Amino acid sequence: MRLSTRGRYAVMAMVELAARAGGGDGAGERPVSLSEIAAAQHLSVAYLEQLFGGLRRAGLVASARGPGGGYRLARPAAEIAVSDIILAVDEPIAATRCEVGSPGCLAGQRCRTHDLWAELGAQIALFLGSVSLADVVEGRVLGRAVPPADSAPRAPLAAAQ
Repeated sequence: MRLSTRGRYAVMAMVELAARAGGGDGAGERPVSLSEIAAAQHLSVAYLEQLFGGLRRAGLVASARGPGGGYRLARPAAEIAVSDIILAVDEPIAATRCEVGSPGCLAGQRCRTHDLWAELGAQIALFLGSVSLADVVEGRVLGRAVPPADSAPRAPLAAAQ
């Protein structure tokens, strides 16, 4: 799967925002400016403005205007899935090059590896949907990927290389 910079940067920015809010619900916390997030994550403020528009429309962040304004989490970090963030910035979670409604993978024909990549995309979406913003901020991500219960153990991908 190829995740563009839109999705990656949105997650990085939201992690920074949640960390500055103490990883909690963001309520009562001082708003964090995009320039603070940009400086901490080495990102462009202009690019963050685009991303935060989508995050705001999705109900993931709330904005505060004026001096001392910025953004805060609109809901508790534990209630925001990483997949919510990625989808809010219009980043599809898919591993195939096929598009919904298109005639097929190759010249109108379904390619032989379509199901493999489609299933991988579904597994990635399930994983990202199961990881909350709080999990990332609090370092509870490693070790979460587990093999399906009905499959025989296989060597990890890294060991096979």
